[in-house]
Amino acid sequence: MTDARRLEPIGARADEPLRLLVAIPALNESATIADVVRGVPERVEGVGPIEILVIDDGSSDDTAALASEVGARVIRHPAPRGVGAAFQTALSYGIESGADVIVTLDGDGQFDPADIPKLAAPVISGEAEFTTASRFADPALEPDMPAIKRWGNRMMSRLISRLAGQRIFDVSCGMRCYGRDAALQLNLRGSFTYTQEVMLNLAFRNVRILEVPIRVRGERESGKSRVANNLWRYAFRTIQIIFRCYRDYYPLRFFGTLALILLAPAALLLGFLGIHYLATDAFTPYKWTGFAAAALGLMALVMFHLGLTGDLLVRHRTYLEEILYRQRLDARRRD
Repeated sequence: MTDARRLEPIGARADEPLRLLVAIPALNESATIADVVRGVPERVEGVGPIEILVIDDGSSDDTAALASEVGARVIRHPAPRGVGAAFQTALSYGIESGADVIVTLDGDGQFDPADIPKLAAPVISGEAEFTTASRFADPALEPDMPAIKRWGNRMMSRLISRLAGQRIFDVSCGMRCYGRDAALQLNLRGSFTYTQEVMLNLAFRNVRILEVPIRVRGERESGKSRVANNLWRYAFRTIQIIFRCYRDYYPLRFFGTLALILLAPAALLLGFLGIHYLATDAFTPYKWTGFAAAALGLMALVMFHLGLTGDLLVRHRTYLEEILYRQRLDARRRD
């Protein structure tokens, strides 16, 4: 059920011009960061002040100094903490500073900052609460990239789409726009990356998500990606985040599925033992199948109990997140 508080355009109740924050996570991006910051439009239709924030995630080069020289505010992590942690720093800053719209893009030059107005327009107008640049929604705009990366993106998008209950073509793109309600509802845990967790987090809350087809450079202009430089490591870490997110939001479905998986072989073993007993009037030499079936059945019962307990905890979590959302909203109104 859609909450009535999210039906009107983001600026409908604003007494002042909307504030836009452009947040740029960066690690050792001295070759491109100044051009990315300078490329942010000075004016965006529907918003007033535009602030540029660079989150320097422990760079060992001149990323922070170069970003500051061209007018960006810089928050520096003493040591690299991960793209997800950098995003959470940007999100906290945006909420605390009263930003109405938050746009994120990488500092490696793969995204064109001139596309920010196109990405932000649906959020400003109220058409969506969250938009993400999509490299694959429009076949004419698909970037050149290695086949293995294209395949990996496609598989990840299919998985997230199935879990989120809606078709999403690109779940890993780092150029995104968050309305204030979407930003206030985010509660993230992953530090390695954040793109898939954000998508699930907002989809589970029935936030209106819109993909905006945008042309993106397929490969970095310089350096290597710290997230996708090792595809197997990236896949493993990302699957961990997705696994935990789905488990936390749908525990009854998650643990119930595990219970059914355990019950299936238990039923087969028990059926085999029963047929053998009817045929021979004895359990030997297959008594072990009865013990195995009992053990599997007990494990299935434990899984189902975990699902019920988790479902109860999700209800409490939902209430707590709603309280947190209202507290954040009240704090914004007082400011």
